[in-house]
Amino acid sequence: MMRSVRYFLKSRLDPRHSRSPCSMSENKNFSALFLLIILSLIWGTSFILIKQGLKVFPPDQVGAIRVLAASIFLLPLAIPHLKELKQGDHFKLLVSGLMAIFIPAFLFAIAQTHLESSLTGILNTLSPVFMAIVGTLFFHQRFKGFAILGIALSMAGAILLTITQTDNTSFQFNSYALLVVIACAFYGANLNWVKFKITGLGSITITSVSLLFIGPLAAAYLFGFTDFISILQNAPNAWKAFGFIVVLALMSTAVANLIFNRLIKISTPLYASSVTYLMPIVSVMWGVLDGEHLVMGHFIGMAAILTGVYLANRK
Repeated sequence: MMRSVRYFLKSRLDPRHSRSPCSMSENKNFSALFLLIILSLIWGTSFILIKQGLKVFPPDQVGAIRVLAASIFLLPLAIPHLKELKQGDHFKLLVSGLMAIFIPAFLFAIAQTHLESSLTGILNTLSPVFMAIVGTLFFHQRFKGFAILGIALSMAGAILLTITQTDNTSFQFNSYALLVVIACAFYGANLNWVKFKITGLGSITITSVSLLFIGPLAAAYLFGFTDFISILQNAPNAWKAFGFIVVLALMSTAVANLIFNRLIKISTPLYASSVTYLMPIVSVMWGVLDGEHLVMGHFIGMAAILTGVYLANRK
């Protein structure tokens, strides 16, 4: 079974296992679009899964379980790919794992203790803005046209989201939204890091090996510094909540990052980051189905962010 899974992932996600360079070139645009849609559905669902896990487990445990489960899931893929690493690759993949998976997993879980899952999904659309900022500051990319206006508009939309209350009659700053903004900054940094610093490795290697490096950190924290085992054994509905986090880990962390790194390789950081245009639709849909309430200020903020993201990243 595991061998079949490995073969499927390799054949679909790793360019070295494609049928031919010609067929790969012909299907490149369709493949990128298909991966973009699947990724939007997976990542858009991740916020409601975090919410379900938080019903039993504290946020630090949700983050650690998510990272550890994803690392275990991709372990059979990571070990064979270790031989591909050259000098310096170990550090690059560790940094990528920390920026793209480890740190955001904790930040999002903590943020959602005081944020609705739908709002977290909307704020996550700031990732392309930080991709542009980091690319300019550290990777010699250049702002063009309305980029500065787009960044300002996106930030204004984020501020509106953080202060809008669900009763639509008052405004109060929610500092936990800043954690999502920081996570987006890490995502934007990793977009550029993978594209410009990790150029000689396939998407499966990048994702699986980076998870292999950060998995022990999550395990050490989960079993050494928390009461995870006690909660799992004694808390009502603990196994149900644990199941939601495992699904989150397998799909939103392991599989989604495989798809995302593959998408970066066959397209551009800009195209890959456009997944954030579609994710809010999915996250808001799940939030509404779960009884979350959005008001006009939230929709205005989301529109401002999406417009700003477009302006900041247009060619």
